Amino acid sequence: MTAVAIEKLDRIIHRFASVEHALSSGASGESFVKLSKEYSELEPAARAAMGLKKAYGERRDVEDMLAAGGEMADMAATEKPELDSRIAQMEHDIRILLLPKDAADERNVILEVRAGTGGDEAAIFAGDLFRMYQRYASSKGWKVEVISASEGEHGGYKEVISNIYGSGAFAHLKFESGVHRVQRVPATETQGRIHTSAATVAVLPEAEEVDIKIEDKDLRIDVFRSSGPGGQSVNTTDSAVRITHLPTGIAVAQQDEKSQLKNKNKAMKILRARLYELERQRIDDARSAQRKGQVGSGDRSERIRTYNFPQGRVTDHRINLTLYKLDQIIEGPALEELVQALMTSHQAELLAAEDNAA
Repeated sequence: MTAVAIEKLDRIIHRFASVEHALSSGASGESFVKLSKEYSELEPAARAAMGLKKAYGERRDVEDMLAAGGEMADMAATEKPELDSRIAQMEHDIRILLLPKDAADERNVILEVRAGTGGDEAAIFAGDLFRMYQRYASSKGWKVEVISASEGEHGGYKEVISNIYGSGAFAHLKFESGVHRVQRVPATETQGRIHTSAATVAVLPEAEEVDIKIEDKDLRIDVFRSSGPGGQSVNTTDSAVRITHLPTGIAVAQQDEKSQLKNKNKAMKILRARLYELERQRIDDARSAQRKGQVGSGDRSERIRTYNFPQGRVTDHRINLTLYKLDQIIEGPALEELVQALMTSHQAELLAAEDNAA
């Protein structure tokens, strides 16, 4: 690392010590909450910085022994390769810790899964994907709450929207946005032909009212009678709600609840998340280089992954990774291997961009 980078390490260590002192000196209320958050964010990088500075000191001692010659130099020559390798890994790790954080990474998620091309088979596949995310969330200790669902005629979902509550949910799931394609023989196929169908996944960070200010004058709210499952009492009242955001044309409809107010609140939650993501996209586009390195564009029209059942393989097209463990991935927990590969690829892209800018 350069002298400038070492100064950066010193700044992190000094700030961490300052926050630690402030917390132990009786901070309370809003100040305590703010300092505690900063402490938890700083701690991994600060601990890594301390360890790296200590390793640099050890390397200086080894280099002094080499320069002095004699028996100690022989010992130093034996130690130096292992020490250099350890320092290189520590430098890599701390560079990742110091990468700019996505402000939304720790947020809860609104997950939308929709059947695409492929008719009934697409709806069945959308259901498979949604259950995969449910099981993955369960393996991470997260909570899944369905906001609305439109079931397919032969199983699965035409559309299902849910909340996923858990620390780091968006960081782990944000690369799932896009078109997921499946190749398999449907149960209704009598001649054993492989069909291809697709489902679209959208992963949005949950937005708070303070993130997005929505003016009443910018909304058109329509109410209508619910249709489909829900019971006779639902269908006899105008409980369904459609909210249209006039400046963007984004429309959200909700009819799952018997209460018009509950449907309106759910619709506003989804609308707020979509507007928040639109604003994030606008900011990212303004920083053109940032999106370019984000494991594909994240465009929901982009085919990102193929699930080939006859061959038991899953291929993520953005990072050219194929895993022959489709069953374990569809079951949920093994999705972590794909998630980690995508996160690592994203980090590598950011590091490369940082090096090119230096």
